[in-house]
Parts: sequence; structure tokens; C-alpha cells
Amino acid sequence: MKVLRKLKKNFFRYLAYFSSKNRDVLNVHVNNYCKFSKNTIFGNNTHFNGCKIFGNGIVTFGDNFHSAENLKIMTTYHNYDGEKIPYDETTITKNVTIEENVWVGLDVIVLGGVTIGEGAIIQAGSVVVKDIPKYAIAGGAPAVVFSKRNIDKYLKLKSENKFF
Repeated sequence: MKVLRKLKKNFFRYLAYFSSKNRDVLNVHVNNYCKFSKNTIFGNNTHFNGCKIFGNGIVTFGDNFHSAENLKIMTTYHNYDGEKIPYDETTITKNVTIEENVWVGLDVIVLGGVTIGEGAIIQAGSVVVKDIPKYAIAGGAPAVVFSKRNIDKYLKLKSENKFF
């Protein structure tokens, strides 16, 4: 069973490696099926437990990123303000930036044009439609900031290189 699990993880990691924009990254951990785009940029020590990226925008994951299962990121949308209704054949593409040390919970959706700041935590089931500041803890649909990390403790752990 352990051998099969290891083969599965290595296969998912291989898929991530060959679908990403940067191939010099270290320690990308892919524990479940993920669909990355050619415009995906990984930081070091990133952990995925199921992620699908939709669209052509650039998606950047900072170092020490962690996600639970079923993360969805949408970077391309139909143009509802075009020449037809409900939308036309043109699209709008917006990039997504997820900074370092971010933790994203189960079943989160992130929409294009969003930056999730360093050290932020996104609660399970959230829909992120606007920027989340550094160290914030946010949740809901749409996600709103309801708390923040202990910044002094966070910075101390960061300076001591204590990363999971």
C-alpha cells in the first residue's frame, strides 16, 4: 500500500512539474490529482491536495504554500459586457498571486485578479473575490477578514526558518 501511495504522489508531482512555467523549483508536494496550467509558477516547499486551475492567467504560489482538497482557481471569464447577451465569445483574463506561507482550507474558490497576502489563512468553503491582506484570516462567500495571525509570533517563526 505504501508503494502504491508513493507511486501515486510521484505521478502527480511529475504532472505538476511538466505543466508548470518554472521547472527549477524544489519540493513541490502533490498528494492528489491536480490540474495546473502552463502559466503556473510554484514556490519552494508547496503542498497540494487537489487543485484545478481554469483559464490562461498566471497563477503564482509563494514558498511554503499549503492547500487542502478541492482548491479551484479561475483566471479567465466570459465577457458579459461584450456584444451579445448573456455573454459573447471574448474572454477576460486576470492573474492570481498567492504569497508565501499561505494556508488554504478545503473547497476554496479563488477568482482572477486576486492577491492573497503573506501568511494569510483562507477558511474552508470560502470564495475569494478580492485581495486578502498579509497575516489575515478570512472566510465566507465572499471571503472577508475576520481575524489575523499573531504577527510577532509569525515573524519570529519565519526568522527561525520553522516551516512545515
